[in-house]
Amino acid sequence: MGLTSALFGGKLRIALVALVLVAAGVGGAYATGVIGAPSVDRVDNRFAGVNSTETVIETDLFVSNPNPLSANLSGLEVDYGVEMNGIRMATGEKEGVAIGRGTSAVPLRTTLENERIPEWWVSHIQNGEHTDLVVDANVSSETLGQTFKAPEITRSIDTDLLSAFNSTETREIDADSPVVSDPVLYVNETSAEWGESTSERTALELTFVVHNPKPYPIAVSELGYDISMNDVDVGEGTTNSEYVISPQSTETIEATTYIQNDKLDEWWVSHLERDQTTDLRIDFYANLDAGGTTLRVPLDPLTYEKTFETDIFGNKAASAGNETATETTTATETTTETATTSTATTTETSTDTATAATTTETTTTTTDDETTTSDGGTTTTDDGLL
Repeated sequence: MGLTSALFGGKLRIALVALVLVAAGVGGAYATGVIGAPSVDRVDNRFAGVNSTETVIETDLFVSNPNPLSANLSGLEVDYGVEMNGIRMATGEKEGVAIGRGTSAVPLRTTLENERIPEWWVSHIQNGEHTDLVVDANVSSETLGQTFKAPEITRSIDTDLLSAFNSTETREIDADSPVVSDPVLYVNETSAEWGESTSERTALELTFVVHNPKPYPIAVSELGYDISMNDVDVGEGTTNSEYVISPQSTETIEATTYIQNDKLDEWWVSHLERDQTTDLRIDFYANLDAGGTTLRVPLDPLTYEKTFETDIFGNKAASAGNETATETTTATETTTETATTSTATTTETSTDTATAATTTETTTTTTDDETTTSDGGTTTTDDGLL
């Protein structure tokens, strides 16, 4: 009797919904509560490819339809956007989407223009190497006259690129020249912090505490540097200040180096191709005037290397074996999908984050550079946390 009632009750509900649709129209059925509103349960994002100018982001919006009938309702419109520190990085939309009963995966494919990366980088550095990522998604129905907003998804992305440069380790500087004995100098301390960041370049303020063990003065007439990220040259140059270190005394040398921001879109490509992993390297050399002789000395003991990783959408560590199986259908569409990028003005935002991105970093001070890479494009998810 219970089974008969259940079957009859289900058929009766479908019949009542159909009757109300005919009598009052879909809008009236929604207003009276006979038709439930669709909702967005979660949003999954992944990087799906990158070239010299564009980054492809694939997104699945999981839309739930609580009604026993198809909820085509003359077409649903789905749109979403990705922001990083208030900068609109990518926007996508799809019209004419039809979903069946239950949960349907609505696929979106959008493009991030790599030329947006320098603007984001500046905001990341100015924000203390911190980024707030926000994903907004909406489903609209013209028939129901309603927009159904997905829960806002936020994520923190943090890096620490310079702290390991702060060291009190004493390092010997050798000239490898017959006219002067080694070591020619000692570097007793190094430190670094970010300086002024503009749209064109990012400054690194470096400090070296240098000791001269010789019985005569040594002048540092020039300090040169070369900065690379994944072997992409992002900065090189020389300092203009000249320092004279008196005999058997210690001097503090300050130098400003620069990352050229127009190189960062090229770095971004390498970062994604290496599964969001970057090797930062800074090499130094100095021109020394010692005992009447000018020497160009490579400062190999000061070479700075830092490996850092990001997990922007929070799914690098996920695997197929760890995913929870759920039954979903793929939404159908009647029109084409469009994808654009926006030029929103950079603003800093403070957003409560649901999950913190995992950032793995290693630092070395040797000149050997061995790195293991892996293919990017992870397509697994972590229950909708980006």
